[in-house]
Amino acid sequence: MLTQSVSANTAAYLQLEEQYGAHNYHPLPVVLEKGAGVFLWDVDGKRYYDFLSGYSAVNQGHCHPKIIASLIEQAQKLTLTSRAFHNNLLGEYAKFITAYFGYEKVLPMNTGVEGGETAIKLARRWAYTKKGVAENKAKIIFAEGNFWGRTLAAISSSNDPSSYKGFGPYMPGFELVPYNNIIALEQAFQDKNVAAFMVEPIQGEAGVVVPDEGYLTKVRELCTAYNVLFIADEIQTGLARTGKMLACDHENVKPDILILGKALSGGVLPVSAVLANDDVMMNIKPGEHGSTYGGNPLACAVATTALTVLKDERMAENAADMGALLRTELAALQSPFIETIRGKGLLNAIVIKHSNPEAAWDLCIELKENGLLAKPTHGDKIRFAPPLLITKDQIIECVDIIDRSLRKLG
Repeated sequence: MLTQSVSANTAAYLQLEEQYGAHNYHPLPVVLEKGAGVFLWDVDGKRYYDFLSGYSAVNQGHCHPKIIASLIEQAQKLTLTSRAFHNNLLGEYAKFITAYFGYEKVLPMNTGVEGGETAIKLARRWAYTKKGVAENKAKIIFAEGNFWGRTLAAISSSNDPSSYKGFGPYMPGFELVPYNNIIALEQAFQDKNVAAFMVEPIQGEAGVVVPDEGYLTKVRELCTAYNVLFIADEIQTGLARTGKMLACDHENVKPDILILGKALSGGVLPVSAVLANDDVMMNIKPGEHGSTYGGNPLACAVATTALTVLKDERMAENAADMGALLRTELAALQSPFIETIRGKGLLNAIVIKHSNPEAAWDLCIELKENGLLAKPTHGDKIRFAPPLLITKDQIIECVDIIDRSLRKLG
């Protein structure tokens, strides 16, 4: 029998959200008030290992001191000017991030889904301006199982009914092909109106679905051959999470449009970015796209530090080493309740095998009781994605927690 304890203190906070907040999430019954490094503490002072990292927004660890110092220093000077005026940090940040990833231009936004919308607008405009597609005929191809947000455009590209059902009519010009299927992708590219293929190098929300080796290389080759833009959604897979700075780096491929978000601020505030070369980026003119907060000085300062920390502290290398250790140790458990272990770096998932359809949720409750926070996705899958500064001893301790919790499934 799985145990679950909720203090009166926690229950009071849960009741406030239940009564006054929209019911658009189903969180674990834990109320957090402090974070540092790989740890979180709840309102009762209990400490947990964070194995979700804000869906990979907190790659650098909670409240990284250098990122917080940049936040405080800049917040005391200037936070927002809007793009009606220049600020002294945007140009420096643009130079820094374009050099960091090897692109000619950056378009700064706030949230990941805004980054996705921006990439699609860039691809459509490029198709009309450069490829010669007739107005309003451009198509964007997506992979089945994709997830990049919950705007009307994002759900229009989804094949998950929980995302799109009851929210139509949907955005036109979007088509789906199976993920990790090059034959289907090339078939879709026969249509001369295809502007771009937008894809996650590893599908995160779908349950850390890792494609065959060579898939991204073949995507790059097809996009080049058919004059289609390759849009890489690296919002969750990027920024050292998979053991490389970008997941695309595992195959040394460079997308035409790169979307970044989440850990671009180290989890401090919403910051996203779309990177491309001039041939793609410069087709959008003043007044045709923007954001009040995009490129604000506070975001520029924080993002520059967040990116610097990733390299200075060799977080990609640590993610590669600790991810390999995590998967090895999980496999050594030989649990009858783990059907599959998959991932790259510290973006991992297990698939739960159990007669109880709620077993993954129950396991996450038991993990919480034992001091580790994780969350199921798509019923039977649980992501294991701790902050990238986690150590070997901490990985071993966490696998012990997972082992003890699995045994309670019974």
